[in-house]
Amino acid sequence: MLKAVGFISVATSIYFLFLTLPQNSFYHSLFISESFSNNESISHHLYMLTRRPHIAGSEANAEAAAYVLSTLTSYGVPSHIAPYYTALTYPVSRSLTLTLPPPQPPLHFTLRQEIYDGDPYADVAGEVEPTFHGYAKSGSAAGPAVYVNYGRVEDYATLAGMGVNVSGAVVLARYGEIYRGDIVLNAQAAGAVGALIYTDRKDYGGEKWFPDDKWMPPSGVQVGSVYTGAGDPTTPGWPSTEECERISEEEVEESGEVPLIPSLPISWADGEAIIRSIGGQVADEDGREGKGAGVYRVGPGPGVVNLSYQGKQVITKIENVIGIIQGGVEPDRFVILGNHRDAWTFGAADPNSGTACLLEVAQRMWKLQKKGWKPRRTIIFCNWDAEEYGLIGSVEWVEENRQMLESRAVAYLNVDVAVAGAGFDTSATPQLDELLVQSAKQVLDPDNSSQTIYDSWISLTNSAEIGRLGGAGSDYSAFVQHIGVPSADIAFGGSYPVYHSMYDDFVWMSKFGDPMFRRHAAVASIWGLVALRLADDVILPFNYLSYAHELQKSVKQLEGQVLHRGLTLVPMINSINEFKKAAIHINDEIKALEAGSWTAMRKDGQEVSELNDRLMMAERAFTDPEGLKGRPWYKHLIYAPAKHNDYGSTSFPGISDAIEKAKSLNTTESWHSAQHEIWRVSRVITQASLCLKGDLT
Repeated sequence: MLKAVGFISVATSIYFLFLTLPQNSFYHSLFISESFSNNESISHHLYMLTRRPHIAGSEANAEAAAYVLSTLTSYGVPSHIAPYYTALTYPVSRSLTLTLPPPQPPLHFTLRQEIYDGDPYADVAGEVEPTFHGYAKSGSAAGPAVYVNYGRVEDYATLAGMGVNVSGAVVLARYGEIYRGDIVLNAQAAGAVGALIYTDRKDYGGEKWFPDDKWMPPSGVQVGSVYTGAGDPTTPGWPSTEECERISEEEVEESGEVPLIPSLPISWADGEAIIRSIGGQVADEDGREGKGAGVYRVGPGPGVVNLSYQGKQVITKIENVIGIIQGGVEPDRFVILGNHRDAWTFGAADPNSGTACLLEVAQRMWKLQKKGWKPRRTIIFCNWDAEEYGLIGSVEWVEENRQMLESRAVAYLNVDVAVAGAGFDTSATPQLDELLVQSAKQVLDPDNSSQTIYDSWISLTNSAEIGRLGGAGSDYSAFVQHIGVPSADIAFGGSYPVYHSMYDDFVWMSKFGDPMFRRHAAVASIWGLVALRLADDVILPFNYLSYAHELQKSVKQLEGQVLHRGLTLVPMINSINEFKKAAIHINDEIKALEAGSWTAMRKDGQEVSELNDRLMMAERAFTDPEGLKGRPWYKHLIYAPAKHNDYGSTSFPGISDAIEKAKSLNTTESWHSAQHEIWRVSRVITQASLCLKGDLT
């Protein structure tokens, strides 16, 4: 009897692997084949999704959700709406006046993005919300104008060194380098009474502009949120269901995650008019290079700015669309693909190039199913809402489903702006590096079909450079930084000139972003291929040795900050060394199984299942229940946003925050706190090592 059971176990395992590996390889190759790609359907999806402006909470965005739902359903993906009721803000009134020295008359700005000749969306342009900042403080502010470059902490330090006082001033900052919410909060901390953020021509403009060229027109305005938290501000840490508990607006303000001074986004034409009114010392080179309004001076004044903004906050229904392809062998393991749908205006690049790609992936998987494919693990399609306000749709869904996701989510694969131009760009938690490289080697470069994406990738950077997911720039944040799910973010092209403006429409995309929609098809290919490998490979394609190398590199970068400070990195160095040994050990286990150590494979696949659980759960071990000091929602101690730049990616954020604070206070207690953060990180790395090993101490 024992011999018979053993024989069946080995035979079953060999037969299963014989069928699964070659068959899935066939399906995966079919998925990325030209016969499965459909540029026309991608173009059609993008056109349909961007016919009207569709800000979160609007009727047009609900229509877009219905389109995504019906399309997924037509591709055989059982789908549903997951609604939440969240606090969103909208503009009621705003004004901006510049008072100039006599005898010049004051300038009253229209704050209006202009319709261009032949604009096919002129009939619905009136549906675009007036330019504003989400969650901006309502109120009025008047004061001399001060130019603060990008509005970074170091820019204010430069101004202080020049003897320039911004207290009581209205600051003018240009977009770029840091998140707009941090620009306003930094202005507030420096004593400014108001903030204007403009789209500088040297960064986003040109001699010609849209629709004649890709650049931002003179009246173009980059709108966006200034909230620095994640999720609905009124439900911190729990989901915004219809009848849930909420904190008050006063408590939201006390959190420090929304500015307490009014702000407005303005165009480069309006920004240059204000710059010409500013005298005083000349700004440093960083503030003056390139095309623009000539010499930039810092002020204060003599131009005086008077701004007014009045907004309203309402509890509004938002709608995530969720589609599920059930796994055939491990239905309780989830591979999640996510993209948001809501846009500040038409949103052709941001985000609906990604939505069109999501629907393309679903369509190709539907074609695979018709040919007999069924995923080993469950694949979930998520089309998020209200991302632009503060990652709200994804955060609320993760908070509501936390326990299920913590125990079952294999990986999260995000696409936001799928296409903004040429060039493959990806970021990931490090155990996915090797999988991304392998996938890039299989997909043809959309701009040069004689080579792969990998070939063009390394030709530009000399190596396959993969960024990290420490910033809070998109919907991966809740998965990586809150609950510790291995994640990746995929795109073509980086920043683009008409970002978050009225000109990010289908015309811009079809003329400049991706005229033939080949880049969209390539994003769908690599996104879907990575998802298929994660869903179908018997052993999860994770390599934690990449993580160990990344940790070693990051701790090296810390050495300069702790030098002569009485701090020691020895606990971290030791824990990383042990983690590296654990990564090598589990890789050896994988190689042994793949080489055919069938006696290690039980009939029910328990050996492989236990190995996969260790691979999946190791990322969770990098989280700490207490989270970052002062920012408890961020649980991941390796990757989280920089404290003064929500877009910035920082390794060991708690350590960096503590060191910066200690440098400022320079007390024994503050340096002790920094050492405590080093110990905290060393402990989570040790936990990850134990998880990979799978042994109790």
